[in-house]
Amino acid sequence: MLTSESMLSRGTHTGRRIPNPLEELTLTELRQRTSMKWRVHPEDVLPLWVAEMDVRLAPAVAEALHRAIDAGDTGYPVGTAYAEAFSAFAADRWSWSNLEVSRTAIVPDVMMGVVEVLRLVTSPGDAVVVNSPVYAPFYAFVTHDGRQIVEAPLGQDLRVSLDSLEESFLRIRQQGRKAAYLLSNPHNPTGTVHTMAELTAVAELAGKYDVRVVSDEIHAPLVLPGAQFIPYLSVPGSENAFAVMSASKAWNLAGLKAALAVAGPDAAADLARMPEEVSHGPSHLGLIAHTAALRDGQDWLNALIQGLDSNRTLLRQLLAKHLPEAGYKEPEGTYLAWLDCRYLESESQDSPSGLGVVTDVAGPTKMFLEEARVALSSGHVFGSGGAGHVRLNFATSQAILTEAIERMGRVHPLR
Repeated sequence: MLTSESMLSRGTHTGRRIPNPLEELTLTELRQRTSMKWRVHPEDVLPLWVAEMDVRLAPAVAEALHRAIDAGDTGYPVGTAYAEAFSAFAADRWSWSNLEVSRTAIVPDVMMGVVEVLRLVTSPGDAVVVNSPVYAPFYAFVTHDGRQIVEAPLGQDLRVSLDSLEESFLRIRQQGRKAAYLLSNPHNPTGTVHTMAELTAVAELAGKYDVRVVSDEIHAPLVLPGAQFIPYLSVPGSENAFAVMSASKAWNLAGLKAALAVAGPDAAADLARMPEEVSHGPSHLGLIAHTAALRDGQDWLNALIQGLDSNRTLLRQLLAKHLPEAGYKEPEGTYLAWLDCRYLESESQDSPSGLGVVTDVAGPTKMFLEEARVALSSGHVFGSGGAGHVRLNFATSQAILTEAIERMGRVHPLR
């Protein structure tokens, strides 16, 4: 299987050098955007919160969309081109050869796909296990559909705790309840990339306790040098599991809806029960965009990953200089950094190093927004273990990233 380094060392498929996508747009240009990232907060705020990247469309994607629009090709989606492109991408990128098109279904986006898959293998009132802190919409989407979240917290190293996971599985089964396990692979918000050994152990536990696994792999193409993405469905013991995948995060296509639900060999019959109308959710232009990204956008993706790796290094240096008290473990994947800001907590909350400047769960985020004019995602919405943390999106230019951390450092209570 290819590592991130080996993918990057291969250069581009065309031989054409791709400029760093993160350095193509100025702050002035970015402020012309009308998407959520750039419209929720006032113009003096630097937005490093929601998972949108500050990039132009990959040329291959833009060209495909222009062709479709010029031809008036804006009808209903049909066919398996997206699944075929993802299968070829997975084989090339991850040496994963068993993403079979016959075991896929198009879904509107990853979270709606997760909900639809969970409906296939659980019933209202059943348990869905998650590794907190974890992507906040897991809580909302699962509970709004009548399932109950059960947390199996990450370990102190921000990796999946097999002991915690087994304890949760055992407790649910002893209650006579059915369970599914919603895995974030790679993990959002920590950027942890699960290893083959970890995922194999997860599959063994799931088999032991008859728990169905649904793996959210939306960040899979965004594994940074030093780590290697392992598709959950490539792991022994995952035959009755599902993955939900998309090109959305890697190519910044959130507004062009399309995703794939993929079933393991023993889950194909379950996937076949998915209602036909679910496939009406993705847009035709979304499928065109995602397919073009996977087929023709790897050169651009390689350049993006190099830019993200540089930003990851820069962020470590900036934090060491301007926010040395913040806890930080470099992410192995995604473009998200998880910062431990519990040093700001009030001593009344039993923080041993508390400075008494933050007194509520969203305090660090609120302080950095109000005093530094930097918007971050508050850790408390990611579940247990998230309070006192912030999630920072570093998929931006180095100038914006530098300015943001310098601002945060200037309002530090010890300065």
